[in-house]
Amino acid sequence: MSNPAEKPEVVQLPAEPVSAPSASSRRAAAQRVREARDKLTSTSGTRPAFDAEMLRQYAQTRLSASYVVMLLVVATGLLFGLWMQPIPAAAWTVGMLCIHAAMIRSCRRFLTEPASPTATRAWRTRFVVLDLLYGLCWMAILIHPVVDMVTETLMMFLMLLVIAVSSMVAANLPIAALAATAPVAVAMALSFAITGSLDNYILAALALAAEGYFVLLAHRLHSSTFATLEARAEKDALIGELEQAKAISDEARHRAESANVAKSRFLAQMSHELRTPLNAILGFSEVMKSEIFGAHAVPVYKEYSADIHNSGVHLLNLINEILDLSRIEAGRYELNEEAVSLVGVVADCHHLMKLRASSRGITIHEVFEQAMPRLWADERAIRQVVLNLISNSIKFTPQGGEIWLKAGWTASGGQYLSVRDTGSGIPEDEIPIVLASFGQGSNSIKSAEQGAGLGLPIAKNLIDLHGGTFTLKSKLRIGTEVIVTFPPERVMSALAPLSDDSPPLQPEGSVLPDEKRRPRHKPIMSAGTGS
Repeated sequence: MSNPAEKPEVVQLPAEPVSAPSASSRRAAAQRVREARDKLTSTSGTRPAFDAEMLRQYAQTRLSASYVVMLLVVATGLLFGLWMQPIPAAAWTVGMLCIHAAMIRSCRRFLTEPASPTATRAWRTRFVVLDLLYGLCWMAILIHPVVDMVTETLMMFLMLLVIAVSSMVAANLPIAALAATAPVAVAMALSFAITGSLDNYILAALALAAEGYFVLLAHRLHSSTFATLEARAEKDALIGELEQAKAISDEARHRAESANVAKSRFLAQMSHELRTPLNAILGFSEVMKSEIFGAHAVPVYKEYSADIHNSGVHLLNLINEILDLSRIEAGRYELNEEAVSLVGVVADCHHLMKLRASSRGITIHEVFEQAMPRLWADERAIRQVVLNLISNSIKFTPQGGEIWLKAGWTASGGQYLSVRDTGSGIPEDEIPIVLASFGQGSNSIKSAEQGAGLGLPIAKNLIDLHGGTFTLKSKLRIGTEVIVTFPPERVMSALAPLSDDSPPLQPEGSVLPDEKRRPRHKPIMSAGTGS
């Protein structure tokens, strides 16, 4: 039989990573698209919302300057009434005031109505027409035959005043400002140019130059106002994004806290449910391993019982660690504080782990400072921290290595514990991983004695509960050192004495009246004294 043809191996080349656009570039692209769409739908080349806001500011400026314009119109009417025939001047004044009243009424109506793109375009056209009528009326009064230099000066001053006031009032609507001032300037320039003298030509040129200057000034004011509105809109948009991001962050934090609480409750419940049958397994396996009720018929059963007992002990320790971690993360771990000797706890833990270290050919050195006062701490928690640190050092230190246990004073008056080994070390980028719950480094994964990754996180959290610090330093192929410090407030010699006095054995004021009157120097009873 012929062998079937081998199936060719298909190697899939790694796809080239597609660089995703950053958030800032996406936001800028969206902003450009939005601005282009707004310019297409706007009547002034800006955003529709800005058109309505500019018209609103135009109307408010018109209303605030209404009395100034009215005073200018009345003063001009009185001046021309005294200078020429009173009836045409009075008619011009009445007509001008009517146009001004129509503008004020239109501005008030615009401010009371809701803004919409259609209404904004209609009101914009209406304001431009009213300003054009306003400029034509001023043109009618300013077109007057020039007879002398005083008349020329008066007409030029009045024209500049009208153009300046109109430009400032209508600066938020540049086309309306142009409609209100262009007829006046053009009419004055033609009026000066008709005479044919050089001086009047110069005045005509000055009139046109003044018109150009004030139109440019109105445009600058409009640009400044538009930039202010744009900055305010960007600020409001940024505040909205920040509030939305804060709401999303708060919701995510709430979900994370809920998930963490649910996880802690689940771990605590499962640990309790697992520990109950595990105690029975440990008890019966120990009875079978010890052959309390007689020897096994098959000798290998004793080894099986020992394996079952060792596995149960390992599982019980793992359950206890998970339960401790869940209590710490849920904030329900309570410290049973008492006076604890740090050196004594470290020495006891060294004695417990000495046999295990000797079986691996590891030497443990002790460097303790003498006459150290006790700590106000939880002895069980400190013992668990020391056992976890020594167990990790033994686990990752090769045969023939060394471990140093140090305890002493800190520079601030507290106490410290140091566990240093000559193991394989931990890469610097993996230190946050090994300090996280269930985190394991690359050396731990390769090691034959793999753990659950809970020893260091539990130790760090227990030290944090005591207000101390937990520092992990490591270098590859050199070793690892863990330094635990306790604050000076937990050193017994630094604790302040209790200020409350002990209560008296007998309350004051409870002495019987007879005892108060009884003299202390006389005996209570006199037998055979005759007194």
